[in-house]
Amino acid sequence: MKTGLHQHTALRQDLRINPRLYQAMDLLYMPLLDLEQHLKQELLGNPFLEMVEPEEEVQAPAAEQQQKEQKAEKEKAGDDEPDWESILLDDRTEHGVPSGSYSDAREYIEPVTVEARDLIDHLREQTRMLDLTPRQQLLAEEFLGNIGEDGYLQHTLEEILRGANQLLEEHEAESELELNVPAFTIAEVEEMLRIIQQLDPAGIGARNLRECLILQLESQKRTDSLVYRLVKDAFEDLIAHRWSDLGKRFGLAPDEVQRAADELARLDPKPGLQYAAGNDAYIIPDLIVEKIDEKYHVFLNDSGLPRLRISKTYQEIARDKKKYDGESKEFINQRLNSAHWMIQAIEQRRQTMLKVMNFIVDRQREFFEKGIDYLKPLTLREVADVISMHESTVSRVTNEKYVQTPRGLLPLKFFFSSGLSTTTGEDASARSIKSQIQKLVNDEPPKTPLTDQQIVEMFERKGVRIARRTVAKYRDQLGILPARMRKRL
Repeated sequence: MKTGLHQHTALRQDLRINPRLYQAMDLLYMPLLDLEQHLKQELLGNPFLEMVEPEEEVQAPAAEQQQKEQKAEKEKAGDDEPDWESILLDDRTEHGVPSGSYSDAREYIEPVTVEARDLIDHLREQTRMLDLTPRQQLLAEEFLGNIGEDGYLQHTLEEILRGANQLLEEHEAESELELNVPAFTIAEVEEMLRIIQQLDPAGIGARNLRECLILQLESQKRTDSLVYRLVKDAFEDLIAHRWSDLGKRFGLAPDEVQRAADELARLDPKPGLQYAAGNDAYIIPDLIVEKIDEKYHVFLNDSGLPRLRISKTYQEIARDKKKYDGESKEFINQRLNSAHWMIQAIEQRRQTMLKVMNFIVDRQREFFEKGIDYLKPLTLREVADVISMHESTVSRVTNEKYVQTPRGLLPLKFFFSSGLSTTTGEDASARSIKSQIQKLVNDEPPKTPLTDQQIVEMFERKGVRIARRTVAKYRDQLGILPARMRKRL
């Protein structure tokens, strides 16, 4: 074999996507608040873009006349014009903006520290008020590090013991002294568990649901109640709703056992969540649907978005093609084209969203008039075929977008669901079927709850074909228990 460097020619096909196509897809995907931030960054990065203020839109003719008069006065007064070439070619490195594409510039916002107390902070404050030795404080910190957001202990006592002893070993190794500190014992760990479980909120530090409920009942001093006995001695039968078996075991009527079990609903199965950090997510609808004169109209809720236009000052400079060549000409063309493309892309986004929402309103008119029971099945492909766009484009338009309607604030994905066939030939929306199942269960007699088969038969009488396993699946998704566990005595 001959070694060395060789040159040869070959034909090859490559699929290359224009970076602007990626940007266009991102613009479709962005919710309203994200798009607003993106446009502000583009305004900072591209000198050919400027924002149209609301008052400018109204007073545009007067403003143009005023600008002409000011320009004439400056020419008469002999004012020096700024060096536009240096402004256009300035890479802004002196102003803290990195060189390169201006669209890569990012607005820097100084982070503001907001004090927020979570569950562990709440527990740590309580442990510091206890009369604990340094050794106990170390063990308490090990426990706090093993408590989850829901308030439950995430590891076994043996694992916590190993972790605490490892801390002791590391501390002794760092001190380079033989401290001869005795290792923690399982008895110390169990004693600390009892201390942690006395903290607020009640039920904290539990290892399972049964222990969590017992701790809460003990904090309420209800250890002599029937519900405490049920949780402590017959938890498996209790959660399985075996009222008759429990009645025989405790010498009570089944309905008495059931009433006692109802008291568990007043307890908190996840006590730690009340101190969980809240996610303050504010939703601003991208679209608005209003009924005006018996017709539904779709509006874009984008009044807060910056209105972009090409800067007239920079545009006039770009027209003087004789003055610029080389790098300056390439830069001007690049920035100007980018500005034009951004304005077109935003308008294309607006038109696409209006097309999609107008079709949804036409298709789901009965829903807007009569409610969720009349929601029709709809797929992304159906919308894509009607508005002559790709299915992935419709998916991006509807993702994380919300619409304010006479039926409330809804995500656009709400209107899309699969369908079930009916005897009339029209499909029924799966979301509508779920709503009807929920309504049937809410209205059922407590002593004789509806079985899945009975629900199937009720839908058949309405002309809807649905399998029993589908009813069971929808019931599970709605968090509805089986009929046996919904029965009241």
